[in-house]
Amino acid sequence: MVMDLTDAMGIKAAERLGVKLSSPDRVVYPADGITKAQLVAYYAAVAPRMLDHVAERPLSLVRAPGGVDGEKFFQKHDKGSFPPAVQRVAIAEKLEDGTKDHMYVTDAAGLAALVQMNTLEFHIWGAKVADVEKAERIVFDIDPDEGLEFAAVRAAAMSIRDELGELGLTSFPMVTGGKGIHVIAPLRAVAEWPLVKDFCHAFADRLEATQPERFTANIRKAKRHGRMFVDYLRNERGSTAIGPFSTRARKGCPVAVPVGWDELATIDRANGFTLEMAAARAQEKDPWPGYFKVSQAISVRLLQAVEDK
Repeated sequence: MVMDLTDAMGIKAAERLGVKLSSPDRVVYPADGITKAQLVAYYAAVAPRMLDHVAERPLSLVRAPGGVDGEKFFQKHDKGSFPPAVQRVAIAEKLEDGTKDHMYVTDAAGLAALVQMNTLEFHIWGAKVADVEKAERIVFDIDPDEGLEFAAVRAAAMSIRDELGELGLTSFPMVTGGKGIHVIAPLRAVAEWPLVKDFCHAFADRLEATQPERFTANIRKAKRHGRMFVDYLRNERGSTAIGPFSTRARKGCPVAVPVGWDELATIDRANGFTLEMAAARAQEKDPWPGYFKVSQAISVRLLQAVEDK
């Protein structure tokens, strides 16, 4: 099923959510004819599923006032210009520098308000605003070298799944809307960021040591040479990753979409979900059953198990 997202749907959704939508017919993705109102219609359609993963988390945004072909910038602080539907939380950047206001949303109105502010991508923290010092999920971003087939990325994701599984960690895959896959493991929010980062770094190093023909833990592209970088750096305080069901600021308006492990085996690219396809997917059965019932955590024992493996 593919949903038909129209300007009229977006305008009605904005009115229902109490968001003043200016220039609803302005084309945001020129090559694809996608307007601001259509983006609002999309986010209204996926909000019930998306908010399960995005709500109550500090956000970093990719904004594009001139549309996807214009200047784009990354924003994580609110300097007072965002609508009331966008919530604010004071977070210490560095302990000696005081706090700055970060943005988060709690409902569909917040998503629509950020679209009104020309947001094209929603990147989320791995913690919730209730306790930003404790990780509530980890993510391994598989970033392939140029020229690698997507089949290699799929196989790498499944290998990471199996390695995490041997440590007792359940994980779930998401195609990113770019060229990679995120392997995500939900956590009980008990471990603080230094331990979580150490675990993820050790895990990436272990992948490189045991499968050097496939993985590298070195961020430098020159070190890849037909391999995939296991980006563990998203698992530290303040780092973000693209949120489930977020659009991407790329031609075609691809969307980051959660998929099941069985389904992943049938997918041939990471940017294959269009706006309409992703909206329809959000109405279907959740491909991550049990995600919010998983009870697992990073511990010193688990870190030692990786280091000793």
